[in-house]
Amino acid sequence: MTSTTHSTTQAALERRSLSTGWNVRVVDGPAPREFTGLSIPTTVPGSVHTDLLAAGLIPDPYLDDNERLLAWIGQCDWEYSLDFPWHRTDKTVTELVFQGLDTVATISLNGVLLDETRNMHRSYSYDVRALLSEGINTLKVTFRSAIKYADQASLDLGYRPHVNHHPYNAIRKMACSFGWDWGIDTSTAGIWKDVYLQEWSTARIQAVRPVLDVQGTTGTATVFVQLDGEAGQEVQVQARLSDQTLTAQATTGTGEVKLEFAVGNVRKWAPHTHGEAHLYELHVELLVGEEAADAWSSRVGFRTVEVRTPKDEHGTAMFFEVNGERVFVRGVNWIPDDAFPHRVTRERLRERLTQAKKANINLIRIWGGGIYESDDFYELCDELGLMVWQDFLFACAAYSEEEPLRGEVEAEARGNILRLMTHPSLALWNGNNENIWGYADWKWQTRLQGKSWGAGYYYDLLPSLVSELDPGRPYTPGSPFSPDPEDAPNDPSHGSMHIWDLWNEKDYPHYRDYSPRFVAEFGWQAPPNWSTLTGSLSDAPLTPESPGMIVHQKAMLGNDKLNDGLVNHFELPNNMTDWHWAMQLNQANAIKTGLEHMRHLSPHCMGAVVWQLNDCWPVTSWAAVDGYGREKPLLFAIQSSYADRILTVQPRGTGLVLSAVNDAGTAWNGELRIQRLDFAGRVLREERQEVSVEARGNLLVDIPAALSTPGAAENELVAVTLDGARALWFFAEYRDSELVEPRLGHTLEWIDAGYELTVTAQDLTRDLSLLIDKVDPDARVDTMLLDLLPGESAVFRISTSAEMTLSELVDPLVLRSANQLVAAGRAASAQQTVKGS
Repeated sequence: MTSTTHSTTQAALERRSLSTGWNVRVVDGPAPREFTGLSIPTTVPGSVHTDLLAAGLIPDPYLDDNERLLAWIGQCDWEYSLDFPWHRTDKTVTELVFQGLDTVATISLNGVLLDETRNMHRSYSYDVRALLSEGINTLKVTFRSAIKYADQASLDLGYRPHVNHHPYNAIRKMACSFGWDWGIDTSTAGIWKDVYLQEWSTARIQAVRPVLDVQGTTGTATVFVQLDGEAGQEVQVQARLSDQTLTAQATTGTGEVKLEFAVGNVRKWAPHTHGEAHLYELHVELLVGEEAADAWSSRVGFRTVEVRTPKDEHGTAMFFEVNGERVFVRGVNWIPDDAFPHRVTRERLRERLTQAKKANINLIRIWGGGIYESDDFYELCDELGLMVWQDFLFACAAYSEEEPLRGEVEAEARGNILRLMTHPSLALWNGNNENIWGYADWKWQTRLQGKSWGAGYYYDLLPSLVSELDPGRPYTPGSPFSPDPEDAPNDPSHGSMHIWDLWNEKDYPHYRDYSPRFVAEFGWQAPPNWSTLTGSLSDAPLTPESPGMIVHQKAMLGNDKLNDGLVNHFELPNNMTDWHWAMQLNQANAIKTGLEHMRHLSPHCMGAVVWQLNDCWPVTSWAAVDGYGREKPLLFAIQSSYADRILTVQPRGTGLVLSAVNDAGTAWNGELRIQRLDFAGRVLREERQEVSVEARGNLLVDIPAALSTPGAAENELVAVTLDGARALWFFAEYRDSELVEPRLGHTLEWIDAGYELTVTAQDLTRDLSLLIDKVDPDARVDTMLLDLLPGESAVFRISTSAEMTLSELVDPLVLRSANQLVAAGRAASAQQTVKGS
């Protein structure tokens, strides 16, 4: 945990929070009449929206069509004010620090203008001692409408292409605050991070920059300490790491202080899929004479990380190498976990990141249209062994490289590199999201007419800052990205790529048409969980196209794409509950198809990063965890597809191939059994062989024609087993198969903190899932999407404090399977045939 600590000695830095006692009022814009002159108590950190909500003055923006009804908030200017006492002390410096202002702010203290800011992603500090008065002081922060500012700035800077309807590329603010194809348009304003006074004398620690490396079993740490204070003051800097303490004499105003450690028999930090996430405590203290003046501490980790892009006979590879070992990236993309990011607590982040780790994910990509996350986020990733791919905050747009934007970008990047570079989980800095691709392939060049578009940031400024402040950390200019400028940015044969033509235009089996080197984005939509949907919409009746559903579907032609992507696999359901389940199941199957294909291509393909892990509000989207934190079936598809060891059957030419993927650290040995079965479970053909799959290896086995050629495709499958792992391949699509409404037996047992539901199938049952939130919205279940052959059983472990009955849990709208959808589709088709005859 990164922290600053303070003693109570005369020399010590003292910090005083200014987070309480604020009020806010509207000062300009189209606010309803009842808000005129109204002063509203506020919470800091916070935002205008959440303050108005807490005061009972507006409805929840996340519900129904309230987004539209509350659009006026983002069109208004708002003034925050605070009266606070201050009494002179023997300290010589008093600083006012804002950790974050969202976004276009004018700051005054006792009527004196301090600054005008225009960047959500920076912190600000002002020496205010000369402006403070003994007794009560008045601090005001007036926020101008970010929408109006961005509109004008876009004209002043010159139009540049962007997605969506606001020119977010003209302002340094969370891009998705203006809405996205999964995001609510709130255009927030407020003091969104901490604000405080800090007082000190002589000197303070301004920044600590630990640069760590590993050579063999020895870890090295070069700790650079930057001091702030009156030049020429003699001080001491003391650092502790492992069992060592180093002290350096220093003079303020003469540059960084450097201390160098060597730690023998070092325990390395590694992603959880490849070892333990070992951490060390680094503590730095500033001494003035005999007194502690300031202190800083953080957990750090020793590890090496490289992102390599060598040329080979297939194009240009891309792979992560940690501690000298290649790592297949099992990733997900991350967006802000709330449209009001100040509401995201450490506990909420721990829940979300733990969900990721349980799903066998080893990398989180922080997408460039959001924010640089809180210290809590990176500390938890350090602890959990999750690598972080950090985009700089540029997404799907061209950006001016001229002032005033360039100065803001440099200050923002410098500040966040210094803040985040302590974290061993941080594995990659990335220049932007899709901007190089957009410039090359989205007709930007015609619209730009020679104007700058961001290349100077991605190829010059940002890599220079990373090299200066965080040497040794990998940097890539963008995603997708081909290292050779002669290659198209999104060429699957070179570097990283994003696959979006399937969701937009094709069916998900076409993932198998690609032979990518590294996939940094791909996804498929589905609605949120049932209790999230019904808890945020009051549509009566609730249908796929009822008013609230349309408001909570932000993707262009989103519902059309959902339906088009379903009908090759299932009949389109004619009721809402079946439609909801079918879409969630189809999303899971789409991503499972893509992930298993990409993993079976390893080491040719060395990474998959699913779009997306989380949501920022209740919405139909590509997320695996919905906007209220509930796990969609997709998360369980990711969990199984990202397991250390998987079996997957893939089409190859006119036949089938079995891929045994072993991403564990030891060999995988055992008897491989391949069977062709009918739906009754009868073995029609079988072969067995002993196999050994090397650690971090992939074994391909051609499945003989006698096993891969069905006698009756609609009623047969291939089953492959090895050492407890299993893969099933069905010859026919769901809708064309002879799946029947399954006969299931059930038992329920109470266990600590919940229940165990055991389900035994008499018939082949596909994708058996317990939609537990329909019984208790706060309950969780440990597994979904289970395939049972006749006679097999599955156990669902339910975490809940609610009382549940067997009848509730086995209700056919709660205990779901693909069989139900197939049977319902068959019945609907038969009924339609009768009507037409």
